[in-house]
Amino acid sequence: MKYSRRGILLAIVLVICLIIKIYSSSEARVENGYANGFFPLFGKGMRYLFGSIPFSVGDLIYTFVIGFLAWKLARFFRFVYRKPKRSAYLQRFKKLGYSILLTPGIIYIVFNLFWGINYNRKGIAWQLGLPGQKYTTAELREMNCLLLEKVNSSKRTLVKQPIVYPTNKQLFEKVELAYQKLTAEYPFLSYQPSSIKTSMWGWFGNYAGFTGYYNPLTGEAQLNTTIPKFLQPFTACHEVAHQVGYAKEMEANFVGYLAAKASPDTLLHYSVYLDLFMYANRNLFINDSLSARIYAKELDSAVKKDILEWRKFNLQHQGKLEPLVRWAYGKYLQSNQQPNGISSYDEVTGFLIAYYKKFKKI
Repeated sequence: MKYSRRGILLAIVLVICLIIKIYSSSEARVENGYANGFFPLFGKGMRYLFGSIPFSVGDLIYTFVIGFLAWKLARFFRFVYRKPKRSAYLQRFKKLGYSILLTPGIIYIVFNLFWGINYNRKGIAWQLGLPGQKYTTAELREMNCLLLEKVNSSKRTLVKQPIVYPTNKQLFEKVELAYQKLTAEYPFLSYQPSSIKTSMWGWFGNYAGFTGYYNPLTGEAQLNTTIPKFLQPFTACHEVAHQVGYAKEMEANFVGYLAAKASPDTLLHYSVYLDLFMYANRNLFINDSLSARIYAKELDSAVKKDILEWRKFNLQHQGKLEPLVRWAYGKYLQSNQQPNGISSYDEVTGFLIAYYKKFKKI
């Protein structure tokens, strides 16, 4: 009877997984039902529940899970060390096999219901009626030129006044204000209440290569506040885009751009245009390396100084861990409607070009 109950539970979990898979196969169904129906209310509820807590609940959950897995692994090795009888081995491996089947299924259900189905929505390009994201090399050169002008002008504005970087709390308030400004133009990007937290794992993120992340279990946006200050505003805007339902990385980059651009704060403008110029310039380098180098040389000296600081920071935290994390995360992205893996972040350039084609502004 004990194992039959386990079998029934496993069957129920697998059926729910299949239902989620079938439901997610239609972009229109996900966009209309989940992304614009269920998730906005659910996400807002999560932010109401955890947003006012001054620390990251999601990070505590991750810490507990890591500790629990380490404890279970230690128990398993202790069991093997004691060299139990064959029957005990069989019993333990039956339980292990059951857990291997059941646990991923439960994780799949929770992840998708809480947030992950957003990977299958039509997305921001469809909502804004943008043309296709394919572009020519000439259009890529034009975008590099436009972003070059934006990043240089915003940096010069900052240099004219003493740059006093905001505290974490002040930065989060600036990002929240940016989304409030954006909502006036696009009500479907409403972001209330806010729930942006400082990551407890920032030191680890420096070696693993992440600057921020979204926790689907708690609806919190986590920012690695140990990275260079000029990178933090756009990273925070990007993570908030995940909070409002844009799961794909290029879409979160684009929504983050829209928010930062809507902000009255020049620091947010500089942060987003610097990041986007780097994406666009990297894309141009693949097709026209000479033009890419020319645009990069025309960056203001103060911008080049920031890029040098950025590179030094990355070099100081290089290690064997980051390539492994990047590979694993790339595989995760590929399994979630982003076939280019880590390079999916760069695809925001196509969104920018399409946006410029339609609205004639950037």
